[in-house]
Amino acid sequence: MNQGHAPVLHAEVLAALEIRPDGRYVDGTYGRGGHAHSILSALGEQGRLIVMDRDPQAIADARETMGSDRRVTIIHADYANMRAQIAALNLLEQIDGILLDLGVSSPQIDDAARGFSFQQNGPLDMRMNPEQGESAAEWLARADEAEIARVLWEYGEERHSRRIAKKIVEARQSGKIEDTATLAALISEIVPRPKNNKHPATRSFQAVRIHINQELEQIQRLLESVLDILKIGGRLLVISFHSLEDRLVKRFFKAQSSRAKIPRGLPLRDNEIPSNIRLRLMTRGIKAGARELASNPRARSAVLRIAERAA
Repeated sequence: MNQGHAPVLHAEVLAALEIRPDGRYVDGTYGRGGHAHSILSALGEQGRLIVMDRDPQAIADARETMGSDRRVTIIHADYANMRAQIAALNLLEQIDGILLDLGVSSPQIDDAARGFSFQQNGPLDMRMNPEQGESAAEWLARADEAEIARVLWEYGEERHSRRIAKKIVEARQSGKIEDTATLAALISEIVPRPKNNKHPATRSFQAVRIHINQELEQIQRLLESVLDILKIGGRLLVISFHSLEDRLVKRFFKAQSSRAKIPRGLPLRDNEIPSNIRLRLMTRGIKAGARELASNPRARSAVLRIAERAA
């Protein structure tokens, strides 16, 4: 395991994957490899691990630490494009397990230059892949007041979204908002510090990050194609950190694990009712225990959901 990064719900992930020595597994969010290295250590000579990440720094770490292992395939791509990548490897419906650890990794948060956090000042970037798309600063410079307010409300559930949006539009008339400290200070003028002592800008930063990286759209695209990737009996594990992410996963799992609804009164026996059950739910949402939370407070909002392809 990468000693500089504590993966969330690590023991629970490894237990749920039930790693076979000759199995094929995909870590769609390599990060700094906390989960990936443990998966690899459980594989035999015939096993295979495919790691993906859209962050170039994460991919560089993967190449440095496991790039020489012939069992490993390293792909610099969004997990939303996983189906195409697995198809290129001729491994559709042959994958034993897929892991997604959503959200921002600790190295991304801790690097002020990435602009994800207001704890240290840095450029207002927030892109998972700094080589693609527009930065948070660029978006805030062009978006109108209504769009900014919508993003803050929908993705951050920020009750002061309209006032913050208005303040941003007013502030950018006299100067660009290009660093995290400027944005955080601006939001703090509007939002009172919560009773739980969270920073007033927490919800807004989260919302802007989700929007800039199209995080919910990425999850939806992966879920829509995951049944083409897993073999029957293969498992999908998703660790979410935000209620909107978790809701998407939960709804997908429910939809794919429920029997088709048949209008009342039709003369059908149980064995004649068409089944659309594609997934088998393995457990309810799993959260970090007290011991993990004591050593890794960032795990407090993590929820692990597990489902197995049934058909």
